[in-house]
Amino acid sequence: MLKEKLLEDLKNSMKEKNELRKNAVQMVRAAILQVEKDQGITLEDNKILEIIAKEVKKRKDSIEDYKKGGREDLVENIQSEIEILSEYLPEQLSKEEITKIIEEIIKQENITSIKEMGKVMKIAKEKIGTQADGKTINEVVKELLS
Repeated sequence: MLKEKLLEDLKNSMKEKNELRKNAVQMVRAAILQVEKDQGITLEDNKILEIIAKEVKKRKDSIEDYKKGGREDLVENIQSEIEILSEYLPEQLSKEEITKIIEEIIKQENITSIKEMGKVMKIAKEKIGTQADGKTINEVVKELLS
């Protein structure tokens, strides 16, 4: 279903001559097709969401480099691509919501030290999925276990 929506959006952006949207959607579709081809499978929506989240993360990571290089034109393009791709992702959880979920995991798993951070991260990522990026989850886990 999500794959069809991406294809439909690609067609619409081509009709509307919206280059930025077309390029962003094309890059995501290419990443999806690459994974499908490499693994010989057809991806379900949840895996497609993971790929989209990964693409958003790549773009967020590259913004700092472009800012350092004084490439404001590229920063604006990347931010626009992030906005476009974020439309496909589920609504992101607030830091408070993430904190609540992680506190619950720590309590359920009886975690007492930062040495068990990996275990908390694994469970949190499974539970939260694409509703938050790994960096935010990591920050909250560190705060709660420190």
